[in-house]
Amino acid sequence: MNRSGRLLCALYLATSGGLASTTVLTLTHGPRWAALLFAAASVVPVIAVVRETLIRDLRAACAGPRRPARSAADEIVREELYAACCERWWTSLGADHDAGCPHRIPRSSAA
Repeated sequence: MNRSGRLLCALYLATSGGLASTTVLTLTHGPRWAALLFAAASVVPVIAVVRETLIRDLRAACAGPRRPARSAADEIVREELYAACCERWWTSLGADHDAGCPHRIPRSSAA
């Protein structure tokens, strides 16, 4: 967890402590329904801390081993191979299509 995440968790826990102390004060000097409300509210920041730690764990799991960056040439080749729609289109330089090709309209290879 980074510094801002730790600070946020500390603020959540301080808020939860403040609400818990307000619960005790309200329980002794105030209406029971307000004490119940403060008790429920003091649980919410604890849930937020659990959520922050879960997000941290998920980010760490997703990061995993880094893949090497692809070069510009690899990206160009990948895009050109992705743009080819069938074998005959590829071998005829974009003039013809296979019978099962969904793009049977002849595509020109001219720029």
